[in-house]
Amino acid sequence: MTKQYHPETISVRAGNQPTAFGENSEAIFLNSSFRFENAAQAAARFSGDEPGNIYSRFTNPTVTVFQDKLAAMEGAEQCVATASGMSAILACVMGLCSAGDHVVASRSIFGTSVQLFTNILNRWGLEVSLVSLTNADEWQAAATSKTKLFFAETPSNPLTEVCDIQELADIAHKAGAHLVVDNCFCTPVIQKPLDLGADVIIHSATKYIDGQGRCLGGAVLGSKALMEPVYGFLRTAGVTMSAFNAWVFLKGLETLPIRMEAHARKALALAAWLEAQPQVERVFYPELKSHPQYALAMQQQSNGGGIVSFEVKPKANQTEQEAAWALIDATQMISITANLGDAKSTITHPATTTHSRITPEARAESGIKDNLVRIAVGLEHEDDLKADLALLAR
Repeated sequence: MTKQYHPETISVRAGNQPTAFGENSEAIFLNSSFRFENAAQAAARFSGDEPGNIYSRFTNPTVTVFQDKLAAMEGAEQCVATASGMSAILACVMGLCSAGDHVVASRSIFGTSVQLFTNILNRWGLEVSLVSLTNADEWQAAATSKTKLFFAETPSNPLTEVCDIQELADIAHKAGAHLVVDNCFCTPVIQKPLDLGADVIIHSATKYIDGQGRCLGGAVLGSKALMEPVYGFLRTAGVTMSAFNAWVFLKGLETLPIRMEAHARKALALAAWLEAQPQVERVFYPELKSHPQYALAMQQQSNGGGIVSFEVKPKANQTEQEAAWALIDATQMISITANLGDAKSTITHPATTTHSRITPEARAESGIKDNLVRIAVGLEHEDDLKADLALLAR
């Protein structure tokens, strides 16, 4: 889009490429390959001398429209769509790093991301250092001459910790590295990491971009120069987004601004209510003034997002885990599932689900206690959510 539109307009209009049929909603191209006019055109397509579709493992019109729309929303030159959020991280690292390179990552990233870095990628010669998300000195001290990437998730999962993106970008660039920011919790509606100095953005489109818990997908965004090797990895390895999923995500992007506003409004109301409950020890939500990075979050984000985590106070005869599980099991409406970003609110116990595969010591170091509960606030009325958590008020 050549004209500078407002974000809501970009989410609806950017990337659209109607066919000769003149459809007003994007078409789905559910085909594996594309025909060429002649052998010369086929050769030109494969060599890159002529743009156009070849094979849906790496070129598909529906996926391209999704990539263009999300890139416009993030202010990125290029987007590479992938099969899932985790495959987006894999494609990013495999495209930008080699054996012997070094990555500095926050220890507060998603549990499966920790597993990818420390149990898989390190086996192939990638060195990984885990540091505190919010302590810039640790990032600076961890950087070496081999460091290629800084990897941060802000706000973090599940404690909604917030790092200073510009500060980390400055440290990374001085070390000759690129800053990668997982923007899954905020989406481009709430936070623009590239505008704050980051070089690469990661998305799990499975979450808020979809918005209704239907499809898996991911994305890597940045400059064309950085995305070229990422796209090269996808083209060869095939960690590819399907055309159908891309079409579903396109529909999700159209309503993303109004949904994120609603998620955040309801999450703030629920977080404030939780702070007043006698059975809650602590609430983690960036838009609460009690949040340790409240001021920074309000500088970088337009609101607090849709994720609220809190610690349940155990009763005299309960362990921390028993207290958290009792609350979760007592809910009648909220869905007990580890997914987030859905129109339906979800509740989970991070220590035994999303972060269960990291060691107890690592969870403790990240501040994830056995009484921690995470709620991804959906689009239900906040009074109904409070009523479903009534056990806290007893």
